[in-house]
Amino acid sequence: MKALVISGGGSKGAFAGGVAQYLIDEKKNEYDLFIGTSTGSLLITHLALGKLEELKTLYTSVNQRRIFSNNPFVVKTVHGEKVVSINHLNTFWNFINGRRTFGESKNLRKFIKKHITENYYNSIKESNKDVIVTVSNLTTDQVEYKSIKDNSYLDFCDWIWGSCNYVPFMSLLRKNGYEYADGGFGCLVPIREAILRGATEVDAIILETEVTQFNRMPSKNPFSLLTTVFEFMLNHVERHNVTIGKLQAKHSNVKLNLYYTPTMLTTNSLIFNKKLMAKWWQYGYRHAKSEHLEMNKLKD
Repeated sequence: MKALVISGGGSKGAFAGGVAQYLIDEKKNEYDLFIGTSTGSLLITHLALGKLEELKTLYTSVNQRRIFSNNPFVVKTVHGEKVVSINHLNTFWNFINGRRTFGESKNLRKFIKKHITENYYNSIKESNKDVIVTVSNLTTDQVEYKSIKDNSYLDFCDWIWGSCNYVPFMSLLRKNGYEYADGGFGCLVPIREAILRGATEVDAIILETEVTQFNRMPSKNPFSLLTTVFEFMLNHVERHNVTIGKLQAKHSNVKLNLYYTPTMLTTNSLIFNKKLMAKWWQYGYRHAKSEHLEMNKLKD
């Protein structure tokens, strides 16, 4: 059984889409299992159905308004560079309304239901493929994996949304008496889960560079410090997940193929820029192609 695993990474998911398009369209890889975390969970339904061009159109047209119903960010251009700071008015409004997060991502929930239709859901349910999203249960302190096979359409849409909710900047999912947030907080790259579910070969797209390529700039305010701390923690979660995945693959005699981003794409993956994401999609496609050409040269 062959599995495709896509890590979290916000707007960098466009790069993963390009890699996946090459693997599916050009390499003709056929996957039985699709597992995604955060932005990866947004990709995998369309990938399982082979709707690559539709997915590309969606992913390269996303902007802040399609994600946030209350955007906690202000993006300014200073000396030709994008600088992100907190939107004090929007954040204050959220607190006045008794919400627990800086921003709200209810527009993303509508976007998911609009573009991952019930017909798409039924098509996968009737197939031999399985689509699984990762969520972090903050109440029980557990990582949970939600299969399309085990959930109703509306529940599955909720799990995709919950998997993407990078709290405290996005909405908190309250469901079945529990609180859920971004799956990346617990498992950013669910390679081990794919193997435990029977995968004998895994292609894993990891939306980080394989080695650290830069030093972060000093934090300018508490808000930027908070984002830096979260990025630091998630980077270490990712490395831990990959290490555990490699060990599990070796133990289970599973072929594991890793696709990292070759360069640092962005320092804030919660900023969705249509032009950049279109560029990253093409970049991902070209990178996957060059990786396979290099592998073929080594074999020869």
